[in-house]
Amino acid sequence: MFRPSYPQALIARLAALAPGLDAAWDCATGNGQAALLLAAHFAHVLATDASREQLARAASHPRVVYRQALADDSGAPPTSVDLVTVAQALHWFDLDRFYGEAERVLKPGGILAVWCYGAARVSPEIDAILDWFYYERVGRHWPLERRHVEEGYRDLPFPFADIDIGEWTMTASLDRRALIGYVGTWSAVARACAAERKDPLSDLATALAGPWPDAAQGEPRPVTWRMGLRVGRKGPGGAG
Repeated sequence: MFRPSYPQALIARLAALAPGLDAAWDCATGNGQAALLLAAHFAHVLATDASREQLARAASHPRVVYRQALADDSGAPPTSVDLVTVAQALHWFDLDRFYGEAERVLKPGGILAVWCYGAARVSPEIDAILDWFYYERVGRHWPLERRHVEEGYRDLPFPFADIDIGEWTMTASLDRRALIGYVGTWSAVARACAAERKDPLSDLATALAGPWPDAAQGEPRPVTWRMGLRVGRKGPGGAG
């Protein structure tokens, strides 16, 4: 509910790079957020996730087929997919196995696009509070893999020739309640709750009350997330 949406213009750009618009595979689709955007461009979208619970929350679409599957076992036929996408999940994968599966299912000239997003930015004063909460209040509860998101996936191997499509951001208009709700989706917050038996979001709400007072908490403010993006093309003989 509180997570930001991926830019429709980014999906359109990736579709324009793909060798065709017949099929796309959204790996680790979660609730299908990216898959539904892909369905606006591709005739068939395969959306897989290892979690049955996540898939149960996904919205249906006539061009999207949801399937419970691991990242390295999509079930798609060889050389059948024009575009493979992974949104905010690559850092959890066995990369060698996933890249092998992506190379197997992509058509020659097919596109692999993976992306993540980091800290929410609102204003200097609020950003400082969000950074305090991220690094200090719940910092010790982040899994080690989170560092790859902080690096925008630039520290991960990527066995496809990089295609530079510029910098991208996600934007949303959130009031204070919605911003706190978004922070509540962080895995570190859930881990902190379990470890401390206390919801750390109350500390965030207290800290935000100064620059974002109760009288104005319902006023939406623009929020921006910078995206880390890797895009590559499969060559005629395999991965780029």
